[in-house]
Amino acid sequence: MQLKISGRPHEIRPHLTALLSFMLIINGCTVGPDYKEPAMSLPALWTREKLPSKPPELAQWWKRLGDPVLDQLVADAVAGNLDVAAAKAKIREARATTRQEAGSLFPTLSATSAVDRLKSSSSSADASVYSQYQAGFDASWELDLFGGNKRALEAAKYAEDASEAELRDTLVTLVGDVASYYVQARAYQELMDLGERSARSQRQTATLTRQQQQGGEASLVDVVKAEAQTAAIEADIPSYRIEYAKAVHRLGVLLGRAPLALESTLASNGRIPLPPKAQSIGIPGDLLVNRPDIRVAERQLAKSTAGIGRAEANRYPSISLTGSIDSSATSFGDLGKNSTISWSLGPSINIPVFQGGQLKAAVDVAKAQRDQSFFEYQETVLSALEDVQNAIVSLNQSRLRRSKLALSAARYREAVKFSREIQNLGSGDLFAVLDAEKTLYSVEEDLIETKLDVARYYIALNKALGGGWDGAVDVSEPAVVGTNSGLRVAASTRRRG
Repeated sequence: MQLKISGRPHEIRPHLTALLSFMLIINGCTVGPDYKEPAMSLPALWTREKLPSKPPELAQWWKRLGDPVLDQLVADAVAGNLDVAAAKAKIREARATTRQEAGSLFPTLSATSAVDRLKSSSSSADASVYSQYQAGFDASWELDLFGGNKRALEAAKYAEDASEAELRDTLVTLVGDVASYYVQARAYQELMDLGERSARSQRQTATLTRQQQQGGEASLVDVVKAEAQTAAIEADIPSYRIEYAKAVHRLGVLLGRAPLALESTLASNGRIPLPPKAQSIGIPGDLLVNRPDIRVAERQLAKSTAGIGRAEANRYPSISLTGSIDSSATSFGDLGKNSTISWSLGPSINIPVFQGGQLKAAVDVAKAQRDQSFFEYQETVLSALEDVQNAIVSLNQSRLRRSKLALSAARYREAVKFSREIQNLGSGDLFAVLDAEKTLYSVEEDLIETKLDVARYYIALNKALGGGWDGAVDVSEPAVVGTNSGLRVAASTRRRG
């Protein structure tokens, strides 16, 4: 239904006011379910102990390792990591999509203008040539009677929230990875140092054994065994160098640099940073707030719920309000004054009578997607609980193992010392010396690896609790800025003969 009337501008106002008032009254309906955050039953505490736990201290947790090099690497990674840059771009995309969906709630307006050169008569004698100027505006507005566009905007806002949470989740993973590969690099430096020290000691023992064999105090078997044990220890060193190089190269890539970029930074040997003895872990319910991946899953669920309302609204009639105002005159100065003005205003109604069940199927699809998002949310929460529980057990048991291995290594150092003193006096057994040295090397190797486990499980625990970069992150500036992107005239090309 459309109404078209010619007249002056003041004649438009009563009709327009009445029609707009009616449309605004009926433009407040919304279909589909309203979103509510899902409730999950979580344990009260992480352990069977009844003592309350303090909230986790997740802000800059890596600084409690007390390693300035690690602190700088984390800051550089946040600034240069490519996954973080991609997550920033995704936020910009989501924000632009939200603005785009918001625009669908408002009318659209376009202006037109034209000038024509006309001839009044076909007779050449009576013909007069004149110009006719025309100007006008066209407007349209799709009324959101049943909230389809509102649900689309709602879904876009949820998607924007999810993209911001994805950036935080990317930062949690990034900080954890940088810390993990850093402590691995330091561990392999310690293992290389251990291998080189043990190999030197074994070479000295092998040289002494060969001298004793030449003097008739040792057998050839003693010499061969001492040299074989030396070679076995030296064979471990290349493996440590390989793993060290991999860790350093991975750190370079995490920082958005070339794999070899950090070789000079980590060239000087360091030690595995030791985490603090106490760690506050809070309660399981804290995960719903602190874990950004849970936030992502929850926002995706909200987005899927809004999608049901959008699909449901498509099953109802839609009304579009269109209008235009045109003015024509024989001179440009008369436009809008002494000109002919015509206008049209009226709604058009689209009623989905028969669509072969497509619209109902679209609602069922949206509901199934909502269910999938709900199960993914539950799975994400349960996986987060599993991550924390595994990290707690692993960290506690690794600390216990480290203490036992430290005691074992101290005892074996004494055993090696006493065995060598007895051997130097000529009354000891060479095999006892070799066996003690071999066992000491193995225990010290296990001790370094367990120290690494303690550091890695400490990192894993903070990562599982949701600890990441809590500083400000600027997402407003695009990484790639185009040049000469404005309007320009294409250069003409001439053919050469």
